[in-house]
Amino acid sequence: MKHSAACLALLFVIAAQTFGQEPTPAPTAKKRGWFGRILHPFSSTSLPQYQNPKLNGLALDLLVAPQTVKLSEVRQLEIKLTLTNQSKRPITLDFPTDQRIEIYLRNSAEAILTKWSDNHAITESPGTVLINPQEHVEYNETIATRDLTPNKVFVAEVFFPKYPELRIRQKFLTAP
Repeated sequence: MKHSAACLALLFVIAAQTFGQEPTPAPTAKKRGWFGRILHPFSSTSLPQYQNPKLNGLALDLLVAPQTVKLSEVRQLEIKLTLTNQSKRPITLDFPTDQRIEIYLRNSAEAILTKWSDNHAITESPGTVLINPQEHVEYNETIATRDLTPNKVFVAEVFFPKYPELRIRQKFLTAP
């Protein structure tokens, strides 16, 4: 009797811990705990893979704010790109210029409406970015909304010109 009561109490403690946790803000691949491995033994969390093996383990996350763009109120669209190293080794990215990212605003027909680099001076100064394991780099930029029209869906595409495999896209809606 005491054994079954102890097992039941342990089950309630584990369930309370599981349901009491807050959700993570962004979907990232994290190390699985023993409880998750017991419940889902055959699922795997794999690191992002690229053709360039130097980039393996890098994950991109894009946030476009606001999600519904009111063109009468917003002249600049805020873009936040997060590059996370989910591997167990440091990753070095080399750049020939001071430009790290490029942002395109595209319409639903995939035509490029606005390029971020058209309004920014880019100099030929090489640079290096080192991302340690489980750390991230954020790029916060803005891009003009002057070529957007109301009540349509557009796509924000962000990529690294030196590393075209590191590319992410997000759709957003415009309002008058």
